[in-house]
Amino acid sequence: MQTTQQALEKLKKSKFRSGFHLGQADFNYIEQKGMDTIKNHATDFIKNRLAPAYIENDGKQTPMRGHPVFIAQHACACCCRGCLQKWYKVEKGKELTQQQQEKIVNLIMCWIESEVRNHNQSK
Repeated sequence: MQTTQQALEKLKKSKFRSGFHLGQADFNYIEQKGMDTIKNHATDFIKNRLAPAYIENDGKQTPMRGHPVFIAQHACACCCRGCLQKWYKVEKGKELTQQQQEKIVNLIMCWIESEVRNHNQSK
């Protein structure tokens, strides 16, 4: 099984996935809410929108904007069960385990933290 860093490196090689970046509104939101709250949101989004075995609107459940976690989900190919299967070999039709959910949240948070670091360095 690949590490978070290996997954992030693989995602950087995808023209589509590497095209996602947080905008100023996302950075403002993160600064206002704090990383603990963002992680709580990520945990809830994954639990409710990605973890169930069957998702009625799978492939369309994650908006392309509106929350930093949504952008990160697309950047990390954790936006739907189809992408999870394609990128990480996570079988559709089975509820995600707690460990799988935690790995996804950790990947999303690492991506967000990297975006924040890059943004702060460019100021």
